[in-house]
Amino acid sequence: MMKRLNRQVTVFGSAIFCVVVFSLYLMLDHLQLDNTKSPNNGGDRLQNGQLSILQGKIDRLERLLAENNEIITNIRDSVINLKESVKDGVPGGGNMSQGPYPELLALPPLVLPIDSQDCQFAAREFSEPADGVQLLDVYDLLTFDNPDGGVWKQGFDITYQENEWDSEPLQVFVVPHSHNDPGWLKTFDDYYRDQTQHILNNMVVKLHEDSRRKMIWSEISYFSKWWDNIDGQKRDAVKSLVERGQLEITTGGWVMPDEANSHYFALIDQLLEGHQWLERNLGVKPETGWAVDPFGYSPTNAYLLKQAGLANMLIQRVHYSVKKHFASQKTLEFFWRQNWDPASSTDILCHMMPFYSYDVPHTCGPDPKICCQFDFKRLPGGRVSCPWRVPPQPITDGNVQQRVQMLLDQYRKKSKLFRTKVVMVPLGDDFRYTEALEWDQQFQNYQKLFDYMNSHPELHVKAQFGTITDYFNALRKSATDPGHTVPSLPVVSGDFFTYADRDDHYWSGYFTSRPFYKRLDRVLESHLRAAEIIYSLTLANIRRSGKRNDFPAMENYRLLTEARRNLGLFQHHDAITGTGKELVVIDYGIRPVVVYNPTEQDRTSVVTVYVNTPHVRVVTDHGRPVPAQVSAVWSEPTTASTELSFIAQVPALGLGVYLLGEAASGRAETAEYVFFRQSGELSVNVKHFTVNIHQDASTPLSIHNPHLQVWSSPITGLMERLQLKEDGSEHQIKVEFAWYGTTSNRDKSGAYLFLPDGEAKMYSPARPPVIRVTKGSVFSEITTTFDHVTHTLRLYHVQGVEGQSVEICNSVDIRGEFNREITMRLTSDVDSKDRFFTDLNGFQIQSRKTMAKLPLQANFYPMTSMAYLQDPGTRLTLLTAQSLGSASLKSGQLEVIMDRRLNQDDNRGMGQGVLDNKVTASSFRLLLEKRKLSTLSYPSLLSHVSSLYLNHPLIPMAVSTEAESRSLSPLSPLASSLPCDVHLVNLRTIQSKEGGGPSDEAALILHRKGFDCALSNRNTGLLCATTQGKIRMGKLFSELKFQSITPASLTLMHTPEKGSNQEEISLKPMEISTYRVQLT
Repeated sequence: MMKRLNRQVTVFGSAIFCVVVFSLYLMLDHLQLDNTKSPNNGGDRLQNGQLSILQGKIDRLERLLAENNEIITNIRDSVINLKESVKDGVPGGGNMSQGPYPELLALPPLVLPIDSQDCQFAAREFSEPADGVQLLDVYDLLTFDNPDGGVWKQGFDITYQENEWDSEPLQVFVVPHSHNDPGWLKTFDDYYRDQTQHILNNMVVKLHEDSRRKMIWSEISYFSKWWDNIDGQKRDAVKSLVERGQLEITTGGWVMPDEANSHYFALIDQLLEGHQWLERNLGVKPETGWAVDPFGYSPTNAYLLKQAGLANMLIQRVHYSVKKHFASQKTLEFFWRQNWDPASSTDILCHMMPFYSYDVPHTCGPDPKICCQFDFKRLPGGRVSCPWRVPPQPITDGNVQQRVQMLLDQYRKKSKLFRTKVVMVPLGDDFRYTEALEWDQQFQNYQKLFDYMNSHPELHVKAQFGTITDYFNALRKSATDPGHTVPSLPVVSGDFFTYADRDDHYWSGYFTSRPFYKRLDRVLESHLRAAEIIYSLTLANIRRSGKRNDFPAMENYRLLTEARRNLGLFQHHDAITGTGKELVVIDYGIRPVVVYNPTEQDRTSVVTVYVNTPHVRVVTDHGRPVPAQVSAVWSEPTTASTELSFIAQVPALGLGVYLLGEAASGRAETAEYVFFRQSGELSVNVKHFTVNIHQDASTPLSIHNPHLQVWSSPITGLMERLQLKEDGSEHQIKVEFAWYGTTSNRDKSGAYLFLPDGEAKMYSPARPPVIRVTKGSVFSEITTTFDHVTHTLRLYHVQGVEGQSVEICNSVDIRGEFNREITMRLTSDVDSKDRFFTDLNGFQIQSRKTMAKLPLQANFYPMTSMAYLQDPGTRLTLLTAQSLGSASLKSGQLEVIMDRRLNQDDNRGMGQGVLDNKVTASSFRLLLEKRKLSTLSYPSLLSHVSSLYLNHPLIPMAVSTEAESRSLSPLSPLASSLPCDVHLVNLRTIQSKEGGGPSDEAALILHRKGFDCALSNRNTGLLCATTQGKIRMGKLFSELKFQSITPASLTLMHTPEKGSNQEEISLKPMEISTYRVQLT
């Protein structure tokens, strides 16, 4: 039956999985040090010994590298043993691929078959609700001035009448919290050792002392580490606190993630990891999101929380002018609705904190000088004090009346910013409640205040400790009119970027800071997803074959869990906010190369591997020659080794097998090179290749493929024009580089803030660049080597997706610069005026408007996967393989900050500049499309799939020599490509409830993308169609079947009433849905 299949799936599944997981977790481990952060209490944190932390991490890396060598050896041995143990012939089965895998994929249709009903989503119009607020309109409305608001500096004076609460008392919920960053100034482990474990240990004791005390906790990364180190008795005590409502787990993600740079795959993954841990260990289902510290907020995260089954959420770091406006309109509590939602299915109740920070001085009311006096950790004699120089007083019978009046005045003023008589007051800060003394100081003094308030009816107040969900429950009850079931609150759509906390201090710098790690993060996400999917498919086939003991499922799952958790840590708002290609090396003889396609589309793409000879030939496993090109790998502008690029055709989620070997005839074509330099001598030292050197060229340089032609300047090598061959239309698209400096004011740019010294100054190198034009059968490119950037424009000679766009790669090195940021700017003839579009988290598109009334840095926005300009006839899209900051400062312009080197701290707590720059390779695709007018703005299907291919390239693996004697054949697990607009986000094996190994179930997560039919769908090369979001599950896999399919909430916390084992599932446009599945 599965003789070859078992061999393929087991061996390749194990090999791929182990390699990517180990590279993943080892690379992630050392990233926990490079971080960025918040304004709170920064000064007293800076004495933590940055150099000693760095030295410790280096030592740890050395140990890990040694361990890695041993582990890889063990894996190799286990895979070899595994191959030997797979027996020929397993009863009761067939081959996973139906019949032999075809030599080539089917020819794609000229025009993509799109169901006409699937075009209605982007073409429809719907009106905003009467009480709706669109944040783009708010930005139009605001003047963004910053007058002194009195005690509430960024707000206004708040007044009230004493009798306002006579008929309905003020309800006050004081919510104790401790924000624990998983790595910022210290490492995760150091924070845990020094602070977090003590907070949680004290929590168990102190909450048990008084049933009226409450506490919330968010970061499961820390909570799980603590849980693993406590005994059964303490675990039972924690469970009783949860059951009694004294301890609430909020959000429940692995971390509190950044919302600007994180991709939605990683946001889902860290949320799933946290929620699955809670289900296994505490039986808790979080109801409310708590996000006090991310630097701006995305509606994507709101949607994911809603899909996970949460009902409420809280946000804090919003532009001070937006906060003031929302406060003045009493819209700080609202239903956050997705831009595409015409009804209310995506609504989630959201509370925006009104004041500057989430620390105690900025949460009890508008006057921080007063509120600080009610932060009892700052009592005289402690290590922290009030900057306003009026300390707290212990509450006594003698002062309680006066102190209550002071505090109640603040509570009343704060409540005037909201529509109900329910007010929420956070009580905490970063790493608070570490010592038992602080628990006593806060809880005992506040309880005295509450007791006095509650025992004096004439005050018309009921004050208590509460969890955040206690507060939301009271809010919902108070805001719901008689006869209604939903609170009468406004609806808000849009996002909360770009954040400014004061003056012109816009947090747009962190959209780009440390781009090396932003690129690495995306590579690791792709590898982890590939590992998850192939592990789940391998496990299902192993179970089906009855050979469970032949696959190291437990050990591999342990590593997979570790990889998930490390990637989750990297999404924390102090990690990702802060690579070069990995090429397989083919070094001798005839070697099989297995190519894995991690996407859900049958695919034709270019694969590149290193070779040690130019005399090489590539054939399929059936001996059919494959188009291939041998090129030089330029270590310097003029010296090189050798690489091989070939066109691989690989089925969706499948494996292709190619044989590479030395050959005297029928071998790969050799690339040809022409060098240009305007002045100075140029000598090129390279064997095997035809090289010409031209001096003082005056005609534009040009490369072309079946779809596109590019013209570049003969002086700079940078693009000037681009032609679409389909209709012959030609567009001016000029690429330039420029420098931003930092302001001469006291406050300067740093890891968080972008404070430029005016408009960018054009990059003018000290010496003429070396320009290299490559012409080949698989790809052609123009590469320019400047002092700080090596810039490459590449066209692939492929029909379809890979050939439809220009690949751009910038290798940036600004390590010798002082307070400079380098930007790539595209200037086109697209008449975009003051509008452009960026994506949010790779999930949705947000319209942007460049505003002259805002400072330059305020017009930069996060770009996670794409940004585009358009006019009535054309769209120009820049797809990106890493998150960076982007802007369109003039009509037709799009620019991206590539790297930042800043010599000072920006006074947001980190205590250092950005001086750890690395040589960073950033990858992009430039896509020019013809369009017709459409109502809403979504990417085209071609743009969606191009982005998918850019972020999930084919993964080549050289097969070990021990495996060469084995029969290798391609593998096609899916019966066909998924519908063009459906993305398989993940197929993630669920951990068993007992032990740390895999269960028989997996989470199948699917996303139906919204797309715009008003763009061309010709020559995409795709072998898919659209199906109105319908997927026939019985025909999804070629051989595996679904034993069960149960719809679930995003993270499997809830199982809706809908029936299970559906033969057909249906997704709405933009919907992300999760199914609990068993494969057999």
